[in-house]
Amino acid sequence: MNKTDLIDAIAADAGITKVAAKSALESFLKNVSETLKKGDKVALVGFGSWSVSKREAREGRNPQTGKAIAIAAKNVVKFKAGADLEASVNTAPPAKKKK
Repeated sequence: MNKTDLIDAIAADAGITKVAAKSALESFLKNVSETLKKGDKVALVGFGSWSVSKREAREGRNPQTGKAIAIAAKNVVKFKAGADLEASVNTAPPAKKKK
């Protein structure tokens, strides 16, 4: 599913226009990004939570040459799935019928 598919699904499920669904999705993404940029955590109970973790600078190796390279420090976004999302993903799919 891509962003356009998600907008279509939101519009259909909520009974709103695609323009309103797009606006709502973009607002959600903007607010999550801004909150993470400040270093805060975003949590949606049952769905999951996003947080930012600092990755220290380190030394790596170029796999082609074996030469040491410096890898800069950076912030990385982490997502931890909530219990409801975990449960919905781990339910067994219906068994396929044999022909």
